[in-house]
This record gives sequence, structure tokens and C-alpha cells, in this order.
Amino acid sequence: MTEKVEYLSSQWRDEVEKRLKSELSPEKMKFITTSVAFNYTNCPQGKDRYLYFKCEEGAITEVLVDEGDPPQAEFTITGNYDLFAQITQGTIKSHRALMSGKLRLKGNMVKALKLASLADRLNHIMAQIPTIY
Repeated sequence: MTEKVEYLSSQWRDEVEKRLKSELSPEKMKFITTSVAFNYTNCPQGKDRYLYFKCEEGAITEVLVDEGDPPQAEFTITGNYDLFAQITQGTIKSHRALMSGKLRLKGNMVKALKLASLADRLNHIMAQIPTIY
């Protein structure tokens, strides 16, 4: 894939799902079962958006991007579009972003911090997608 896709577009979501499913084994994801919804505020299009991941026994089973309220998730993380874009590009690590106070977490903070390294694995793969932010 050499053509750039718009961040949080349906084409970007499709590429994310394809790459995560092919590059992340259940072993690499430590066989976890969890779900997380990232609520993006102040998006360039003027509407709030979300990115939702569901993982069952280490396998990515669902990747959603849309406007409005996300599905129920074990963790809901809300923050500014620009900060999430930096996290996705790998310029800021998930743990640091969580501890910065610039993100609001709904869910178990201790478990979220333990899972931050797995989130960084997702972000490392997403950072490889040619994207227009």
C-alpha cells in the first residue's frame, strides 16, 4: 500500500484491521480478552469520532471507527485528536500519554497501565500505514 489514506477513515480502518490481524498473534497479545474505545475530541472534520478495538484471547476480533458514541468497552479513553494522532504515529508512548493527565480514562487504571505496552504494539503497526493526519 503506497497511497496515503485519511486518518480514521473507513479505508484507514480496513488497513488497520488487515495489518493487526496478520501481524499480531495471540501470543504477542498475551492471549488477553479486552476492549477499548478511544474517543477523539476536536477532530478536523468538526465531529467527535471513536476508534474501538476488541480482542478475544489475544486475537483482534473487531476494529470500528465512527462518529458518536462507541460501543461499551472495558476501557474508554478520551482525548484530543492531535494527541491520539501522535500516539498512533508512535511519537508519544501510550503509558506516557495516560500519565500526562491529557487523557481521561474510564476503567481500571492499574490494568490499563499494564496493557499500555500492548497498545504500543498496535500503534507501532498503525504507524506503518501511509496516513494523512
